[in-house]
Amino acid sequence: MQRPDWAPETIDVERPSVARMYDYYLGGSHNFAVDRAAAQKMVAAVPEAPLMAQANRAFLRRAVQHLTDAGIRQFLDIGSGIPTVGNVHEIAQRHAPDSRVVYVDVDPVAVAHSREILAGNDGATVVQEDLRRPERILAHPDVRSMIDFSQPVAVLVVAVLHFVADDDRPAEVLRTLRAALAPGSYLVLSQASDDGRGEAERAEAEQVYRRTDNPLWVRSRAELTAFFDGFELVEPGVVWVPQWRPESPESAEDAERAVFLGGVGRLGG
Repeated sequence: MQRPDWAPETIDVERPSVARMYDYYLGGSHNFAVDRAAAQKMVAAVPEAPLMAQANRAFLRRAVQHLTDAGIRQFLDIGSGIPTVGNVHEIAQRHAPDSRVVYVDVDPVAVAHSREILAGNDGATVVQEDLRRPERILAHPDVRSMIDFSQPVAVLVVAVLHFVADDDRPAEVLRTLRAALAPGSYLVLSQASDDGRGEAERAEAEQVYRRTDNPLWVRSRAELTAFFDGFELVEPGVVWVPQWRPESPESAEDAERAVFLGGVGRLGG
């Protein structure tokens, strides 16, 4: 296939990317035929897949609005993906223009396009790093130049943990991030869950993502709640993402169809 101008030479355009599949679910344009084909297979296996992405993006928006209302002005968004409408810097800087945002993603397309979008925005930047190497993220000079870790920070790990295997010790990764945070900081998590899903549906979804660089690791509500160790959960706790502070009662109906669980925790002290 012909490589688009915005696609770095280093990426494999014949292999699906979870970031570009997510972009497709959200109606974005930064995806390839191979990503669309994989995403369509996912929709065949799990018809709610686009709803999952849209519900998760709406959760991110409400969480960032809550955090700016709580006085947070620093955001570290790890696994941010390809920027589409409703990104963290758009939401945060609309509510608090002095907000500073660092996006982190391992996908070179996501990083390249983020740089393009953020050009001229002195309050936001992007670095290419992997959630599974939190020490490298925390020590990155671009992160350090934007984020003052002596002050409260919101760390966002949204729609990412289901691509982190248990062998990669996600709980340890989150503990490392927590240790760098000042009291009053927040952690925002969401991930796909298998609570209430049939075994056949789960197997089909896992098969689709096995072709990508990021196999799927779904987890239960109890497992996601345990990742908030050291944080005090903000009401209503860990719930299906449409149920987290919904804008209307109707928007939280049939919430389990969104498949994603999410929550927000505050670091006390």
